Amino acid sequence: MNCIAVANQKGGVGKTTSAINLATALAATGKRVLLLDLDPQGNASTGVGVGHAQRHRSSYHVLIGEASLTDAVVATKVPRLDLLPATVDLSGAEIELVEFAARTHRLDRALKQADARWDIVLIDCPPSLGLLTINAMVAADSLLVPLQCEFFALEGLSQLLSTVERIRERFNPGLSILGVALTMYDRRNRLSDQVSTDVRAVLGRVVFDTVIPRNVRLSEAPSHGLPALIYDHRCAGSEAYIALAREMIARLPKMTAVAA
Repeated sequence: MNCIAVANQKGGVGKTTSAINLATALAATGKRVLLLDLDPQGNASTGVGVGHAQRHRSSYHVLIGEASLTDAVVATKVPRLDLLPATVDLSGAEIELVEFAARTHRLDRALKQADARWDIVLIDCPPSLGLLTINAMVAADSLLVPLQCEFFALEGLSQLLSTVERIRERFNPGLSILGVALTMYDRRNRLSDQVSTDVRAVLGRVVFDTVIPRNVRLSEAPSHGLPALIYDHRCAGSEAYIALAREMIARLPKMTAVAA
């Protein structure tokens, strides 16, 4: 099982949109995929059509030990894509987890108990570097970082990379950076080009070749409870996420290429 944390402590960078659509693209290849919503806002859950009434158990219950991962998971409208939903209860989890032994390994233990059920797990992390994100990084094999093509794109990235290094040293030496995905690219804006150039100059091959454009369909899809790849698979945003999924799989161990 390949476990990938989708993380950036800066909000509004397309993190949840990336997690939803990459999970959908990967499931379309025939892989069994789990989208794990670790953000108290629960937007990833809403974005794949799982309403609040269906979230009887959530990632909160798994973290505090009130439910197993397999008991809390629900099926989505997307074939081969399951979801561990999030609820607002998760906002208090960081305080509650402080009292637990091995509080940084709660998610890792839950995933290992269900290791054979999915091929790929994508964790949608909250926009912070708190205990929830640390749990995701401890459980993950690799990290995918969505980075908005705007002026402050690199601000905070060094802090995120420093946190990754600390996680490697203390908890998870195998954690790697799968890649940085440039999002919200606007080809009409010279600043987008400049940010893209600057990021590639600093990070080199860590940055994926594919960039995710600003796209109305990507913004509309969550209101319909659908990933953009199902809402409009021909839009520029969907095509970009399909291309990004191909790049992802090429970087993952023991995976086959994404079908067209």
